[in-house]
Amino acid sequence: MTAHQQSAGERYARWHPRGRGPLFGRGAAAALVLALAGTGLAVGAPAEGSGAADTAQRAGAVPAGPAGAAHTIDWRPCESDGEGKGKGSGASEAGRGDGGPGEDGSEPGAECGTLRVPVDWAEPGGASFDLHLARRTAGSPGQRAGSLVFGPGGPGDSGVERIRTGMSRFSETLRDRFDVVSFDPRGVGRSNPVVCSAELLARQPSPLIGSEAAFAETVRYNRVLREDCRRRTGPLFDHVDTLSMVKDLDAVRAALGERALTFHGSSYGTLLGEQYAERYPGRVRAMVLESVVDHSVGTGDFLRSQAATVQDSFEEFAAWCDRTESCALHGRDVPEVWGRLLARAEAGKLPDPEDPARALSAFEVSVLAMKRFYDPQWAELAKTLAALDGTGDVRQAGGPPRAQTDEAPRARADERQEKRKEKSKGKGKDTAGADVAPNPFEVFCQDWDLPTADYPAYAAQLRRVAEVAPDMRYPRALMSVSACLGGPSPVANPQHRLRVPPGAPILLTNSRHDPATGYDWAASVTRQLGGRGVLLGYEGWGHGTYTSSPCARRAVDRYLLTRETPAPGTHCPAVEPAG
Repeated sequence: MTAHQQSAGERYARWHPRGRGPLFGRGAAAALVLALAGTGLAVGAPAEGSGAADTAQRAGAVPAGPAGAAHTIDWRPCESDGEGKGKGSGASEAGRGDGGPGEDGSEPGAECGTLRVPVDWAEPGGASFDLHLARRTAGSPGQRAGSLVFGPGGPGDSGVERIRTGMSRFSETLRDRFDVVSFDPRGVGRSNPVVCSAELLARQPSPLIGSEAAFAETVRYNRVLREDCRRRTGPLFDHVDTLSMVKDLDAVRAALGERALTFHGSSYGTLLGEQYAERYPGRVRAMVLESVVDHSVGTGDFLRSQAATVQDSFEEFAAWCDRTESCALHGRDVPEVWGRLLARAEAGKLPDPEDPARALSAFEVSVLAMKRFYDPQWAELAKTLAALDGTGDVRQAGGPPRAQTDEAPRARADERQEKRKEKSKGKGKDTAGADVAPNPFEVFCQDWDLPTADYPAYAAQLRRVAEVAPDMRYPRALMSVSACLGGPSPVANPQHRLRVPPGAPILLTNSRHDPATGYDWAASVTRQLGGRGVLLGYEGWGHGTYTSSPCARRAVDRYLLTRETPAPGTHCPAVEPAG
């Protein structure tokens, strides 16, 4: 790879949501050709886990998982690079509790395992692959309450890495009482990852399509990319939708020996929880959905709701600067500073501080801000914007921000994945010696039908987004829509309103000012769950509540242990971000 190509790849990884971004920020190839009838998981299919299964559960039996999956997980200490050594192998560097973290940041005590599941659940006797898992056993075995399964977000987060690096997102109380288990979803991390040509991924078009010709080129690129990814990934490429993962999750439940699932889903992981409750309503013991995805919206509502949430986060940031003297933009008109930066970017006159010969695009500047809304890290964002505006030092501001929240574990996971590839078959190489890169966002295009017929329709959506979000008129949701253009229809798992029969209560929790999954989405899903849904609001900011709000953490812990939900209408007070 030439120096120029490496520079392009670095820029791709740094700015493009396809390469490193969290939910609704990363692009992917076009949508999957897979008729619902062919999946065996058609929308509206009869729910399982009720009737005879419920009777067996009440009688104390563990309901069997779906046909075609293995029945047990062979747990063993994790290696330092995240894989598990087989029985009788040498000592693990980071899994035996022998004194400290591994060289890659792993913490001692994690166990790794695999569960063999079908590629296509409609053909349980056909091809299969290893779903990779990790766990940390309960700290107080005598008080063990069962297994708590964590559903990672993204799409593209590695649950295995979350476990290996300590899973400190959960309280000591939960870690004492539960075996905490997670997994790399199909198509992600170690679970037969979707991989594509690194060079092709680095050439993705801008999601800001400005002409008929650019629209046609985006459609062409998406189709070429998907064929490349399919060829390199193998048959699993066409089966990475969340409905397929629902059956994976039930296979995990059965292999863990749990009569009913105790689950905590974060961000995109909430969709897995929602659809599990819909498919297996009688197999839910307790379920927390944190930062909730509403899988019932069409293209227009998807874009408008995403634009509204990030515009709200921008306005909250500006208000914080107004009232906080330590803000680098305090006393200035933040929207005016921001507008000036966007205008310079739109004109191609805003230099990239890490590569002054290159100009930042307006979309990249918007991504820069949104990444800082996740924690939130308002002080750092203000310093960066001041530096870009010529009134500060971008180096002291930390430069354009890298990954936060859902992205940070994935960034570390990507680095470790590169190390594993380098050891086995050359850094970032496939079996033919070509440079490859992961593209787990293919999940999104198989889960969402967001049709945009032509360039005029796309341009009309851009105008509507700008009306809703005049400051954040380039939300990362545009990447999600543009990356799925040209995909054959129908997709495997199109949007629909949930249909979940009565049963155990499900706790939802969401920030009032979430930049990615707006509070309105959580309220909508709560209504769709009927009497089962209980929404706990957090009146603060950022993507996630459990690690931001002590109040939310206490309520979630109590629910997972006792299944007692907060009273309907309960809200936790905001915790002001550090200045």
